[in-house]
Amino acid sequence: MADPRDPHAPPAPDDLGPVRDPHAPPAPDDLGPVRDLYGHPASAPYAQARVWRRVVAARRRRRLARLSALSLATAAALTVALMLVPGTPSAVPGRSILLAAASTAASGQQAAYWHIGRLHDGDRLTELWATRDGQAWTCTLPSTPGSGSSPEDSCAGRGRVVPVTGRAPFSMAGRDLTFRQIQELPADPEALRERVAAMLPAGSAGLLADALSGLLWSKPSPPAVRAAAYRALADLPDVRYLGRRADPRGRSGEAFSYPLPTGVRRTLIIDPATSQVLASTDAGGTGGSQIVLTAGWTDQAPDLH
Repeated sequence: MADPRDPHAPPAPDDLGPVRDPHAPPAPDDLGPVRDLYGHPASAPYAQARVWRRVVAARRRRRLARLSALSLATAAALTVALMLVPGTPSAVPGRSILLAAASTAASGQQAAYWHIGRLHDGDRLTELWATRDGQAWTCTLPSTPGSGSSPEDSCAGRGRVVPVTGRAPFSMAGRDLTFRQIQELPADPEALRERVAAMLPAGSAGLLADALSGLLWSKPSPPAVRAAAYRALADLPDVRYLGRRADPRGRSGEAFSYPLPTGVRRTLIIDPATSQVLASTDAGGTGGSQIVLTAGWTDQAPDLH
């Protein structure tokens, strides 16, 4: 065995692999003739730089991918934590709620009559029926102490239903609106918003949200127009989502508010599952309120007497 301290001793087999016989002829060199003819190739610094840039870029991509995955995991954990904290506001944006109500509204069907019953300021009940050919009937039933009536009463068998004469039974920002005009409104949200804005009197741009919301409940809008009104409201910047609330009758819904030109904010409570408006209230001062008892299309005719 060779002495490891001998500088002329061959390297150990573990260092160089299998031991070659020192008396064996040298292995053939395939590139030897090329080097003898052309010499050694010159170094290529630009090629080396390109290779190095690719290596660095690959490392950077891997690092960014790791950071992105970490950011997504952190965001998901934060979302779950907020959902578990008691009292945390709902993460569902108001726009999504209005769009969900729009989808529900679009699936509705028209019938022979459009009927709405509502309670004004808690003491006056009104009902209105309208047909597609422009006929309309109305009924008013006061609900005052000692009258023997209650806000939940309907006009059937108690009130006097009479034909609407004179002015049209519908209006928008103080302007009369016929049944046919409502039926011919566009079903595209942007086109509807432009049409309604053009119908408003000069200087009443602040009434756009209120005019669109009226198409949801106080007017006989076709299902496609109601859906477009919901979608148009979802894109108005002055419509604010207030969260889940109950109306004066205790019915639960989603509350949205928008400003009126008078400075008062009007709040609507809607039920996205049915797309129905439950109530409308004005904040502050002598603001009025309307509780919607029923609104929609029906084949039940008014009880005329």
